[in-house]
Amino acid sequence: MQQANEPVRDEPGVAEVATPPDELDEGVERVEASEAVERLAAELEEQNDRYLRLAAEFDNFRKRAVRERAELRQRSQAEFARKLLEALDDLGRVVALEAANATVHDVINGVHLVEQKLMRELEHAGFQRVGAEGEPFDPNLHEAVATRPASGDGLPGTVGSVLQPGYRLGEVLLRPARVVVWIEGEQQAEGTTADA
Repeated sequence: MQQANEPVRDEPGVAEVATPPDELDEGVERVEASEAVERLAAELEEQNDRYLRLAAEFDNFRKRAVRERAELRQRSQAEFARKLLEALDDLGRVVALEAANATVHDVINGVHLVEQKLMRELEHAGFQRVGAEGEPFDPNLHEAVATRPASGDGLPGTVGSVLQPGYRLGEVLLRPARVVVWIEGEQQAEGTTADA
């Protein structure tokens, strides 16, 4: 009877060497590990390729979004300018009045109509005038350039007069209104600047 680790001899003169079972297991493990490494390398290459495609798609999306935003801004500005053309034409007609035939009243009325038309179009776009006599003073909307003691109709802490109107577009303040503010008593002389 033959022992487990003895060489097997089927033919005379030919010796076969038996591989111990531990070495067989190691060989199988090496083959399995090599296959696993190849499989993981293929998966890594596939994921890397997918990442590169997604990065390229995102870059194209970003460029397209920037381009579309610029085009939208340009179209909206063109639409807004188109709405102002009629008022600009009216202003041109006022300027073209012959001095010999025009009266001061005609010029003032023409400019006033142009201003109304401009304000109407600006208001449609969300533009608002800020600052009116009698409204409460708000340092977020008004710039106090002088104070006056309250008298008659003027209430302390309110706008006494507007020297230059302010404007805002939606919630964005474009320019604060420059105003004179009523104050209590005679704390400061008329026309003095405020500390605000």
